[in-house]
Amino acid sequence: MSRTSVLCLTWSEEENSESGKVIGSVVGQALSLIAIGLCGGLAAALLLTRFVSSMLFGVTPTDPLTYTVTAASLIAVGLIAAYVPARRAAKVDPIVALRYE
Repeated sequence: MSRTSVLCLTWSEEENSESGKVIGSVVGQALSLIAIGLCGGLAAALLLTRFVSSMLFGVTPTDPLTYTVTAASLIAVGLIAAYVPARRAAKVDPIVALRYE
């Protein structure tokens, strides 16, 4: 984590004094970034179907199951990637983190 992230999280913890709110805030911000990325990726994938259709075998270029499974996988990986560091940061004592920085 960067120095700014640690300071922001410790400040949030001091204000809220609840680690659940800090984790929820971090995961919420990550979820908005994931949504933006998924929308951009979906738009690009639909625009490029004409070019990749010759390379696909047994799947249509706009197969809904493929898009759904891919989106669900990316959402799950993104949420895990946000939750794990946020949980670790929420366990750190704010005073110790501020002294370290």
